[in-house]
Amino acid sequence: MKFMKLGSRPDTFFTAEDVRTVSTEVSSDLILQVKETRYLLHKSLQFPLLSKCLRLQRLCAESPESSQNQIIQLPDFPGGAEAFEICAKFCYGIIITLSAYNIVAVRCAAEYLQMTEDVEKGNLIYKVEVFFNSCILRGWKDSLVTLQSTKSFPLWSEDLGITNRTIDAIALKILSHPSKANLSHSYSRRCRDDVSCNGTEIQRHKPASKGWWAEDIAELGIDLYWRTMAAIKSGGKLPSNLIGEALQIYASRWLPSMSKDGIASSKHDIPDSFPDSVGEVTTKYRLLLESIVSLLPLERDAVSCSFLLKLLKAASILRASSSSKMELARRVGIQLEEATVCDLLIPSLSYTSDTLYDVDIVIAILEQFMLQGQSPPTSPPRDKAVFERRRSRSAENIDFGFQESRRSSSASHSSKLKVAKLIDRYLQEVARDVNLSLSKMIELAEAIPDFARPDHDDLYRAIDIFLKAHPDLTKSDRKRLCRILDCKKLSMEACMHAAQNELLPLRVVVQVLFFEQARTTLAGGKVTELPKNIKALLTLHENDPDQRHLRSLHTTETSPVDDEWSISGLKLPKSKLSTLRMKLDEDDNEMDDNVSHQEGIVKTSRLKAFCSLPTRPKRMFSKLWPK
Repeated sequence: MKFMKLGSRPDTFFTAEDVRTVSTEVSSDLILQVKETRYLLHKSLQFPLLSKCLRLQRLCAESPESSQNQIIQLPDFPGGAEAFEICAKFCYGIIITLSAYNIVAVRCAAEYLQMTEDVEKGNLIYKVEVFFNSCILRGWKDSLVTLQSTKSFPLWSEDLGITNRTIDAIALKILSHPSKANLSHSYSRRCRDDVSCNGTEIQRHKPASKGWWAEDIAELGIDLYWRTMAAIKSGGKLPSNLIGEALQIYASRWLPSMSKDGIASSKHDIPDSFPDSVGEVTTKYRLLLESIVSLLPLERDAVSCSFLLKLLKAASILRASSSSKMELARRVGIQLEEATVCDLLIPSLSYTSDTLYDVDIVIAILEQFMLQGQSPPTSPPRDKAVFERRRSRSAENIDFGFQESRRSSSASHSSKLKVAKLIDRYLQEVARDVNLSLSKMIELAEAIPDFARPDHDDLYRAIDIFLKAHPDLTKSDRKRLCRILDCKKLSMEACMHAAQNELLPLRVVVQVLFFEQARTTLAGGKVTELPKNIKALLTLHENDPDQRHLRSLHTTETSPVDDEWSISGLKLPKSKLSTLRMKLDEDDNEMDDNVSHQEGIVKTSRLKAFCSLPTRPKRMFSKLWPK
């Protein structure tokens, strides 16, 4: 680090009876009180204290002279006694040393004493400014140390332009090549690690990391950090992913671990720029979080979706502003396909809801995701003859552009499939909450478009969990919940489980049995042609291209729900056929009055179609319920 020495005389200041004075042949005639320290100095022209300090000249002129020593009070002196003594030694010609650690305090003290060129040529302000501009601002660590020290003199540093000039110098070094920065402390340390013990360089041409500066500026308090990052972003030369990386380093350093009960732990003390009151800890972290959010780059993938959701979880716990939470929700929605179920489990701290997790914010995130989507890609029809003819270069370019557009659209469709799977698994987690309302469950499930769910196994699993966690649901509520389920999109394993699930409405059970039997009949080839009523019911099912991708449930997980879904884990009643008939009769007798007439027609037609199957119904039941 750089330093500068001024003066030539040895240090002759000493302390006598709690008073600081200077050893000279001339007796002291001026008492200066700097906060709690008293100095015995001289007004004599032999010691140019007053001749270099315009403020002391005016104070002495305004103060009435006493018979012995004149007393001047300096209660608000910036930098305290230490900075004043450096200025006083400069006036006495005693050697002083300036460095990044004290240059801000000395500059502010010299400004307070008005040690300008108008008073005397070569005064302290001029010498400090020359050293600051020519040495301090050219060094990376010198600039950082100087910027850190400005927090002790915020107003003075702002008025003198020290803060702005230092921030601009740091931003300029970051935007340029690391070799021009005279390097960072951590970057220099990494470079030294590449040198062997005998001084021989091991990796002479190791490329410099582009993010070498992030760890160093993470030492700054949030106010200075925000201004530094804003200056870096305004340069427009740094990739957004590097800015995002720096923000993640800063957040991981200063934001504490979070739990629903509040702040759990913090790896580091909060930056010194914050006040020390324990009662304001939450407010400090909230300010820090909101500042980080405001610095997030606009570009997609500048930060990971997991990091954004961690910020959103912290924002919920710290009760950050609604604008910050909605901005995070918007950014998460843009890259929602990268999220995991664990990331989406954001604690709910609402006064109006007792739910464990904040489902509303997930709904808002999903809405943001759906706003950017496009319909599934379709290729335009092509005439084979035209296609086989030799095309011009312009036609080839047009076709290439179409292929690129289609590829981009396909990626959007693929992300919707991923998000649909993610939301269904999220529903399985939140469905266990006894305080989750039916309307929220349905609202979140219906937010996924039909084409994004090629199968409904995960959705059925979520419905099954919800029904078990809410045993007091009315019959109409169960029907309302199961309307979001498409029985045609259930796998064989899911159908077997649903057919024996006593929590499901009977209508759903009948639909499952019907479509499974019809599918089995077509697959087995036991009949040459199905009746017209069954064909009509199966037309939509067979023409749906998504049904080609039906697959079984994943059975690799070991949760209790998965054990119930295994075929060996099914508990089979003794007489399933008689049980089904009894439930059919019971359902007919206890049909709710609020069921629409149209619903009744659909139910009756499906039951009739089911009963008119040309094959033996007993074969189906013997497969599902062995005797």
